[in-house]
Parts: sequence; C-alpha cells; structure tokens
Amino acid sequence: MKLSKNGVEVAHYFESCKLVAYPDPGSKNGEPWTIGWGHTGPEVRKGLVWTQEQADAAFLVDVTRFERAVQLLVKVPLIQGQFDALVLFAYNVGSKALETSTLLRKLNNEDYAGAALEFRRWNKNDGQVMRGLTRRRAAEECLFRGLDGKTAIKQGTAAA
Repeated sequence: MKLSKNGVEVAHYFESCKLVAYPDPGSKNGEPWTIGWGHTGPEVRKGLVWTQEQADAAFLVDVTRFERAVQLLVKVPLIQGQFDALVLFAYNVGSKALETSTLLRKLNNEDYAGAALEFRRWNKNDGQVMRGLTRRRAAEECLFRGLDGKTAIKQGTAAA
C-alpha cells in the first residue's frame, strides 16, 4: 500500500509547508527544527531555506520511509484509510513511537475499534495538551475509520 490522495490531503493540511526552518512550537527547547512539510533531520537548522521542490521531494522520501515502517509493524489486514492514518501518525510521532504504542498492540490483536480510540491519547507535546495535535489525531482517527480526507479534516478541526 501507498499513502492515498486522502492521506496526502490530511498530511498537507496539518503540516502546512514552510520553506524556512522553524523550531518545534510545542516543545520547551524548540527541538527539533523543522522545514517543508514537517521534515526534520540533522541537516535542518536555524537559517535553512528550501525551495518548494525541495520540500515536496523531502515529503515523498519521508512518506516512503513511514509507509515501509507501517508495512513492517502491522500484522493484520488494513483498509486504505487505516494505512493512511498510521502513516500520518508515524510521520508525526516517529516509527519507534508507533512500534511501542498501545495503538499498534491493539491493532495487531485485531482490536480495530480499540486502536482507533488510541489516536486521541497522542495529543501532547512535552506533557501539555496541544490543540493542533488534538485536531490532527481526530482527523487521523477519522481516516482510520474510513472517512475521506475532506471529512477527516472537517471533523478534526472541529475536535478542539
């Protein structure tokens, strides 16, 4: 499976694209620095500027990495929306967080309904509830439940 248009639509809505590197707005120390469609890495630092083409290319590389992670970690059948939600979740929190999550444990135990509810628990940064993460997780949960991208965004933004 690959990230669908619905998944890309939700990712782009919640990440937005910034061509000048910026510190993580929710962390106490500003780490990690981010650029493009939510790209982080050792090369991202204060003062870095990208073109739109660089941002789009990095997004595709990053998404491919998280698609692979979901394919390796999930042991049960998925519908497209579930796959999309998991890729977006891993894109935001990291593959290791997905790997060790109750969300993945429930999913791999075929508790799809329980797994869907786990998205809501991931709405904090440095221990503080973040409105943006609450909205994003609600949208990911909507994708997981089979809703389209536009509906997921609408319901996600209404969540907080």
